[in-house]
Amino acid sequence: MQSLQVMNTTPELSTAQALPEPQLTDVTSIGGTVVEQTAHHNFSLAAQRLGLSPDQQLLLRTPFREVKVSVPVQMDDGSLRVFNGYRIQHSGARGPAKGGIRYHPSVDAGEMQALAEIMTWKTALVDIPFGGAKGGVACDPTKLSAGELERLTRRYVSRIHRFIGPFRDIPAPDVNTNAQVMAWILDEFSSRHGYTPAVVTSKPIELGGLRGRSAATGNGVGMVLAEHMKARGRSLSGLRVAIQGFGNVGSNAAAFIEQQGGEIIAVADVNGGILSSGSRPLRVHDLIEHVRLTGSVVGFPGAVAIDNEELIALPCDVLIPAALENALTEDNAADVRASVIVEGANLPTTAAADRILRDRKIDVIPDLLANAGGVIASYFEWTQNLQQTKWPLDKVNRQLRAYLTRAYRNVRKVAEARDMSLREAAWLIAIDRVAQAESLRGAMRTRNARA
Repeated sequence: MQSLQVMNTTPELSTAQALPEPQLTDVTSIGGTVVEQTAHHNFSLAAQRLGLSPDQQLLLRTPFREVKVSVPVQMDDGSLRVFNGYRIQHSGARGPAKGGIRYHPSVDAGEMQALAEIMTWKTALVDIPFGGAKGGVACDPTKLSAGELERLTRRYVSRIHRFIGPFRDIPAPDVNTNAQVMAWILDEFSSRHGYTPAVVTSKPIELGGLRGRSAATGNGVGMVLAEHMKARGRSLSGLRVAIQGFGNVGSNAAAFIEQQGGEIIAVADVNGGILSSGSRPLRVHDLIEHVRLTGSVVGFPGAVAIDNEELIALPCDVLIPAALENALTEDNAADVRASVIVEGANLPTTAAADRILRDRKIDVIPDLLANAGGVIASYFEWTQNLQQTKWPLDKVNRQLRAYLTRAYRNVRKVAEARDMSLREAAWLIAIDRVAQAESLRGAMRTRNARA
């Protein structure tokens, strides 16, 4: 029996061995949402460079499981509403599926599939033993009471509990969900399977949550930016930074950057944006308190009102899109005046915008790497729960920085060796790792396999 020769490992990707040149396609011909088109485009470029056949690409992109459920909820007024719920498990080749649950009116199967796929590549890039998943319920949580949200969550879990678990699929918060929602999921799942804290991550500390998890994604954005600037011979000190989105990721990234000497000059949220007045940067602690009291950055004392498009076009050193998908498009990419973009959100840059930014020599630190701090910390929490122990905060932050630094250096090494963007290098490494796992498990042959 002849041995199977698996695909090149990541260190070999950083050598001078030639890889096939990808054939660019018109993403609009793919169909689906812009999010789906962007994910498909990024995958296709890397897969072609790796020499994957159409069959191999089909296997790697096709979700392992797609679950759609009806979620009937008794409303406070006594009426009944039925919501659509989804859970997409993209891959389990490298470990149990991992990904967030979001509550948003735009939730549908197509977008969840694209975001689940992103989680597969993200976990592979930072080399943690997970696959990718994503799910949620199509609803507007701002129009639901706390009681309705709890009943919605519990009914959703009652419909998907057979498909999740510590060694199958581990949810986490996403858009419009938080630690309290995770606590409800934990309780509902445990009522059927026994106490199981490792079924979710980003839950309250009192229920087995990880110290530092809530800030990990934003802190990770800052850590990756710091490593990138170090490679360019600079530090964060004195950097002028604009942030689109001031939720969990944006606010924690702002706090981290400010602590390292950076200057937050502008931020925006769904209601509008603000720009610092004069030469004095925004005070992040005061701004966070303002948001806590008012629900928005709008109206922050001493700041000038701007909108999101004005923020994107501001003269600054770093732009951090940390809101929803598709923030940077073909229509506004030419307006960007930052020299570095750090993607705090998932898929914030469309394929067309990415080409424009690369032609303009603007460094883009891709979402697979930039916002991976959250899922790395979730891995620590999952490990903590399985070992029935507690990690101190200094260990969490030390290990978080170590994982992100190692991943960034791997990506940069491949990008420089191959004369490609950081995004292309990140996808190349991630897909290569998942393809190796699938090959070793017998699901596919890699390009070097022999009969």
